Amino acid sequence: MSTITIPTACDMHIHLRQGSLMKMVTPAVAEGGVSICYVMPNLQPTISNTEMALAYKAELEKLAPKVTFLMSLYLNPSLTPEEIRKAAKAGVRGVKSYPRGVTTNSESGIESYDIYYPVFKAMEEEGMVLNLHGEIPSDADKNVCVMNAEEKFLNHLKDIHLAFPKLKIILEHATTEAAVNMVKSLGDTVGCTITVHHLQLVVDDWAGKCHNFCKPVAKFPSDRQALRNVIKEGHPRFFLGTDSAPHPSHKKEGPEACAGVFTTPLVLPYLATILESFGALDRLQDFACNFGRTFYEVKNEKWVGQVTLVRETWDAPQSYSFGDASVDGEEHGKVVPFMAGKPLAWKIASIA
Repeated sequence: MSTITIPTACDMHIHLRQGSLMKMVTPAVAEGGVSICYVMPNLQPTISNTEMALAYKAELEKLAPKVTFLMSLYLNPSLTPEEIRKAAKAGVRGVKSYPRGVTTNSESGIESYDIYYPVFKAMEEEGMVLNLHGEIPSDADKNVCVMNAEEKFLNHLKDIHLAFPKLKIILEHATTEAAVNMVKSLGDTVGCTITVHHLQLVVDDWAGKCHNFCKPVAKFPSDRQALRNVIKEGHPRFFLGTDSAPHPSHKKEGPEACAGVFTTPLVLPYLATILESFGALDRLQDFACNFGRTFYEVKNEKWVGQVTLVRETWDAPQSYSFGDASVDGEEHGKVVPFMAGKPLAWKIASIA
């Protein structure tokens, strides 16, 4: 096979940032072969109400008018069932939960889920989606660190699902065999996103290598294999959510590297290359295009085009520039993408 033609893809977990970085990243959504994306709310300040979500959506639509942006709210103590109903009526699709302090801009994240049960009930009634960052905070006294934080979280997922069986829940960016098994064991209202980079990386690939560092961190080879296997299996509740999270290179390469891997401009070339490497190229369309749309019940998508990829060996760019020093002051620089300078086996030939 030397050519693949599939519908434009669906990225159900993306970070589009703010300011000059947003202006570079947002148009790159369509360039990567994606026509619909689910936008994360961990900005500064966080997207915590309907008005903020709609204002942010309007900014994004000006930058990428063909793309359908599904918006989310940041789960926080000020969020009420009344605001949930208001958001649902305005077309906001879901709510994202961040445990306190585990990732970028999660300082106002939650510590207990029980207090949000009235919010979850309203979400269940309104057909909104709950997106869970599936980790608990590191705690040396409890023997919790980045390597087992996801597995320690999974009972929270199960408890919320049992309490609200009709609520659609996404376990975001799964990294472990335990997470795959848990999601498969639960009902049809529980889905799971898998990133591009977690299909490629293991712990050795990010330890001491700042541009591969993300949260949750990549785990063991057996965990990566579990992610690959569930895609090869064609399980319909596991689908693409890139968690593409750009940071200026100086923030990745500094003494405290920011967590995040940038994949947005090259989503489909990355995926085709990686899936082919473990014999799952035939699953590209379902994983990247079909299953996410179905689970989220996407309606009224602005644009569904066709993407043609061709077999061609080429190197991923070393960096992407954003901002203008003369206009944006400090808000300019470069972002180093995933697999920078490394060969990819597939390239987008056309998007129509």
